[in-house]
Amino acid sequence: MKKGPLSSLMVVEFSGLGPAPLAGQLLADLGAEVITVDRKAAPADPTDINRRGKRSVVLDLKSEQGLEAARRLIQASDVLIEGFRPGVMERLGLGPDACPEKLIYARMTGWGQHGPWSQTAGHDINYLALTGALYAMGDGDRPPVPPMNLVADYGGGTMFLIFGVLSAVIERGISGKGQVVDAAMVDGVPAMMGLIHGMLAQGRWTEQRADNWLDGAAPFYRCYTCACGGFVAVGALESQFYAILLEKLGLPDAYRSSQNDKDTWPDRTAEFARIFASQTRDDWAVCFDGTDACVAPVLTFSEAASHPHMAARQNLLTLGNVTQSAPAPRFSRSETRNVDHPRATGADTDAILAELHLADAGKNA
Repeated sequence: MKKGPLSSLMVVEFSGLGPAPLAGQLLADLGAEVITVDRKAAPADPTDINRRGKRSVVLDLKSEQGLEAARRLIQASDVLIEGFRPGVMERLGLGPDACPEKLIYARMTGWGQHGPWSQTAGHDINYLALTGALYAMGDGDRPPVPPMNLVADYGGGTMFLIFGVLSAVIERGISGKGQVVDAAMVDGVPAMMGLIHGMLAQGRWTEQRADNWLDGAAPFYRCYTCACGGFVAVGALESQFYAILLEKLGLPDAYRSSQNDKDTWPDRTAEFARIFASQTRDDWAVCFDGTDACVAPVLTFSEAASHPHMAARQNLLTLGNVTQSAPAPRFSRSETRNVDHPRATGADTDAILAELHLADAGKNA
């Protein structure tokens, strides 16, 4: 029996890289039936986490048999996900106009379906650069530092693709019709920046890196080096939490009154740095454990799963030697899919073609 809050959803994902495969994985984690259309078969790769929970069919989309199988699969699906440059699916004869009216056609790109750069290659760092967000990241006297590919690819990309898909599913329940979801990273990142845009408008944020409340300039919102070479992350934004931080560091409560006075930040940062450097990261973790000072040890990837809080929530699990997330979020009634190793690319070709009554379509794949 299928389980998960999305167990009624059938998704066809045209295989690609980056945010679209993660979107398919997250939908599959919550129970959606996700079938990837792949170009060629390949052995199972336990490290290809984005393939977990999915079935795979290999089709030759340059052949009529392969295209017919793709059309049948699309006909049977609720949602189509593709992450190609604009026009690729149309050239295959699989664009939105050739698909059923009920289909939700989810398109994932960096630049969007139109605009001067829509046909241009790019990556997370480029999309992030154009939104203004990248300029704000890093030290003030050095070039901006990319936050891996978490913000544009997965924040502005994957999450807004899923948001669009599920919004369209809800709307289809009213109208009975599907629609195209144009998810662009250069759209999603600005949508996450409401707080920053608001503070810019209020004059409470400057465009100088490392000069603001949340970008490492404030002594109460940054990381510090400890005696062992490890780090702690301090996030005591609110006055009442800042008071606890001061108490734990043995500093005067009078400092509270100047918390947001930027003229005091350099001296206060130096003072905090000296104190944090006097003990190890783990000593500080014990000192602040259970308090509201908003101080946490900065863990490595390999340390994260064994932290008591992370372990209690079991939000990281290991299959074989591959550490990965448990399905998220959690639900009070619906069970999410059991996490298992990703299947081989093309492992389900015969079964899927049989379900589509097209047993010969994969022979030339």
